[in-house]
Amino acid sequence: MKPPEESFLRVALLGPIRGWNGDREVALGPPKQRAVLGLLASRVNDVVTVDGIIDGVWGSEVPRTAVNGVHTYVAGLRQALEPGRGRRANGALIVSVDGGYSLRADAEHVDALQFERRHAEARRLRSRGDIDAAIRCLGAGLSLWRGTAHAGVPGPFAATDRTRLQDLRLTAIEEWAADLVSVGRHPEAVTVLSDTVAMEPLRERLRELLMLALFLSGRQAHALELYRETRRLLTTELGVEPGVALRRLHEQILAGRAGITPGPRTVPPAPAAPMPGGLPKPRQLPPAVRDFVGRRDELAHLRESLDCDTSGPSSTPAVALITGAPGVGKSELALQLAHGLAESFPDGQLYVDCDGSGLRGRPLGAADALLHVLRSLGVEESAVPADLRGRSALYRSVLAGRRMLVLLDDVCRPEQVRPLIPCGPSGLVSTSRQRLRGLVVRDGAHRIRLDPLPETEAAHLVARLSGGRLTEREEPTARLVRLCGGLPLALRIVAEAVSSEPGLPPTAVVDRYLPERGGLARFTVDGDESAGLRAVLDASYRALPTEAARLFRLLGLYPGATITAPAAAALAGTDTAHVLGQLRTLADNHLLEEAGRHRYRLHHLLALFAAELAQQEPCGEREAALERLFRRGLPTDGHGGRAARPLTPRTSVSRR
Repeated sequence: MKPPEESFLRVALLGPIRGWNGDREVALGPPKQRAVLGLLASRVNDVVTVDGIIDGVWGSEVPRTAVNGVHTYVAGLRQALEPGRGRRANGALIVSVDGGYSLRADAEHVDALQFERRHAEARRLRSRGDIDAAIRCLGAGLSLWRGTAHAGVPGPFAATDRTRLQDLRLTAIEEWAADLVSVGRHPEAVTVLSDTVAMEPLRERLRELLMLALFLSGRQAHALELYRETRRLLTTELGVEPGVALRRLHEQILAGRAGITPGPRTVPPAPAAPMPGGLPKPRQLPPAVRDFVGRRDELAHLRESLDCDTSGPSSTPAVALITGAPGVGKSELALQLAHGLAESFPDGQLYVDCDGSGLRGRPLGAADALLHVLRSLGVEESAVPADLRGRSALYRSVLAGRRMLVLLDDVCRPEQVRPLIPCGPSGLVSTSRQRLRGLVVRDGAHRIRLDPLPETEAAHLVARLSGGRLTEREEPTARLVRLCGGLPLALRIVAEAVSSEPGLPPTAVVDRYLPERGGLARFTVDGDESAGLRAVLDASYRALPTEAARLFRLLGLYPGATITAPAAAALAGTDTAHVLGQLRTLADNHLLEEAGRHRYRLHHLLALFAAELAQQEPCGEREAALERLFRRGLPTDGHGGRAARPLTPRTSVSRR
């Protein structure tokens, strides 16, 4: 949908953020206001939620006034872009839609999007053999740049998009220079590459092309000196030798043109791994769980998000994030996905257990994860840099141009993931109990939230796991599914018990797991305490901040399945505005589910867990919390007790 002609808008992001309404440049206001425009313009005609804007502009340091700040900045932008608009009228350019805002404009009038389109068009022209047209198209796209993208504006979105666009710009320059060399325009390529190499001295592909352009311009001595400079720089800064392609080109230049002739076929490929002998092809995925059922929609969404199109406008990889409550089957789904996509990532599959839940010790840091990965890729430990930045740079260099799948299981914070996001056509899948909003906003992750299994799929799983003792349609199976609320871990624990005790009727085994027969104490696995439901839930609880953990315990006193923010505030003895932050923390950790505006719902097994934890509160505190609740006259949700109130299964997908 385009705005009316009189509201014609242009936005420039490839430099300081600027805006024009028609031919009139407008003053866009303070830095955060410009940051809001930059985010909306990058997703032109898409709806960006208020939460998405908050995450993109403030990141983890969110003030209490952030929501009002968003509305204020949007109002300021509307006033600047449409000065004749009435104060309370909805704008034609920035419209309010579904709890968020959308900038309505032609994508061709946002310079960053125009640049990406021209880059993609140049690739299509090159693939058809029209190199001259590709050169013109790339030249036009690169001419749109006026400095550093998103210059002068704060926030995680601006920082991440700035890095992404700069990487895409460098890729376009490399392709442009390679095309110039291939048609014999060597001096032009030298001019372009010399300036860019000075700005990006560690990018091997740029230096490789500059060496070739110098040699083909008749400047063999300069090409050899550039190689010596490159080798000194790489060994000093990264502790590695030049890549195979650079070394091969050096040998060819020493031989005096041997093997090098102008033409598109002779432009060297992207640099290979910085170690001799080629890159190993690791196959590190653990086996997928047996009797996997359901999740068709989720798998389809994830496969689509990992469908990297290397001919498209960006060389950035696909990042998929699977989040959900403890025991909901995130790792199972990730492994099922990764095994199914193995052939699409022929250069290997890497797996790292990041232990974000802390079940096996402290979470694995990114530096240690990179050391493990680099060893797997054949890098000698003596060649691995000591610092995180150096390890990440080496890792991306090793994976450059290769199509690998990286699976990071059980992460708890974005910092465990970001240094391992590769470049190029590789893909990354990560699982987490936290929402990790920053990975969606800053790094373009495609997030899918995993919910408990629907009843039919849960019954199918139980029937398959029970060794033939239960069928999908009989009453004990339905009771078991209700008791477990569709949670795969709980379903597997009970189904295994039914299967392993053939001397008892299935009904008798299922009845052991009734809440009145011991609560969560029955949901254990003999000989493997960490696999039990309570251990899994306890790990998430212990990771909570102090105030959120106290609120979760107090929720165990609440008699209903759905609680409102005012009721939670009464239990906690605080005001609604303050308790909303704690409720959001619990929801972000998937210990609560949003059930509407300022309404939240507990899965009934989590409610049992919260009720057990509530007993840790002193008796006087529990009585005071309930007295505050009923003194305020706050009723329950009208549904009565908690029993058999599982979450409604559904799929929630966040796309960049």
